[in-house]
Amino acid sequence: MRVNIPTAPSLSSNDDTYRGIVDHYRPDLAFYESTYRNLHRNPELSQQEQSTSSLAADHLKAIGYSVHDHIGGYGLIGVLDNGNGPTILLRADMDALPVRENTGLEYASKKTMKDSNGREMPVMHACGHDVHVSCLMGAAKLLYAARSKWRGTLICLFQPAEELVSGAQAMVDDGLYTKFNIPKPDIVLGQHVFCIQKAGAVALSPGPVLAAVDGLKIRVFGKGGHGSMPSVCIDPIVIASHIVVRLQTIVSRELEPGKVGVITCGKFQAGTASNIIPNFADLELTIRSYDTKVQKQLLNAIKRIVRAECNASRSLQDPVIENIAHAPATVNSTNQTGVLSTSFSTYFRDNAYPMEPLPGSEDFSVLARAINVPSIFWMLGGCDPGKWEEAKRNGTIGEIPINHSAEFAPVIEPTLRTGVDALAVAALTFLG
Repeated sequence: MRVNIPTAPSLSSNDDTYRGIVDHYRPDLAFYESTYRNLHRNPELSQQEQSTSSLAADHLKAIGYSVHDHIGGYGLIGVLDNGNGPTILLRADMDALPVRENTGLEYASKKTMKDSNGREMPVMHACGHDVHVSCLMGAAKLLYAARSKWRGTLICLFQPAEELVSGAQAMVDDGLYTKFNIPKPDIVLGQHVFCIQKAGAVALSPGPVLAAVDGLKIRVFGKGGHGSMPSVCIDPIVIASHIVVRLQTIVSRELEPGKVGVITCGKFQAGTASNIIPNFADLELTIRSYDTKVQKQLLNAIKRIVRAECNASRSLQDPVIENIAHAPATVNSTNQTGVLSTSFSTYFRDNAYPMEPLPGSEDFSVLARAINVPSIFWMLGGCDPGKWEEAKRNGTIGEIPINHSAEFAPVIEPTLRTGVDALAVAALTFLG
């Protein structure tokens, strides 16, 4: 049975009730700081999160949650039934990236793994998913200890393959909401660490906060031959190069002023030797947008340009354009975000900020869209507060290493404490 979630914080936020509960029941964070270092030192690529998943599952079982694992790969949920009331889902993602770490941290990753193509790749938690896992483990412990203060059902979800924007849908498709005889969530909540904000801060706003993403893989065909004889060949590298340049005119020359779109070619592969014109060239694109009309316009323009450039260059075969990724925009539900903003402002005070929309993307909202319930996603600051304040004074915040950088290094504290507290306050806001 679906329960109406509160339209005001469930607990009084005028007398520091949240602070009293969180401070009293917050577990010793030394364990979770150690867990974070271990996770950072031992990252796992998408769809290979076996050890991370086992760590989270064992922790939830030891606390007292009912655990269901291997959902959509290495995804899992821990369920705590605590009487009648709303059902709240808290989500963390687990996977890492094929990046060679260059942070110089004592606990830096030196790990390599084979990717889905069998290539040995360096692996790094360059997007903070180790922070997310550690924080949700800590929040799960806190909320279990504080179960006399709330009623309802709590679901802690650890998701695989976010970096492929496929893990959330894989869990839904594998029966996340149908297999386990648990109530469907009334709201889905999540957070993401970013070093463009100082550690200790949270940022939250209603409406679009992260862009939709589409990924395209494109192969254009030429006619191979000797590099000294281009006149009897059709050079696919030249075709692909024209495509990459021309694609940049879509946003600047076709998109309505004020609309937001991003088209980036992040992968360009062709050829085997300098004196051989190859038969084909491959491109991979990422496309970002905030609304479906712009999304459709960008995709249609890309396909039009690719086909036209191939035709103009006498390509002997139509290009192959394959969709390899998709996730909708992350849009925070207006009414519920207002409720949580009140709780965050009360709890975090001067460290609660509005969240500006970011062009990054997530598959988080799939978990809510699949069952047509509201969702809220907020930003967790990760930059050393002193360094952030100095960068702010000097106008150099843009120089702080961002997510997916080899130098991305959230400071452990107060990042973890803030992340644990934010998840707990958010859950308490909507639980009965």
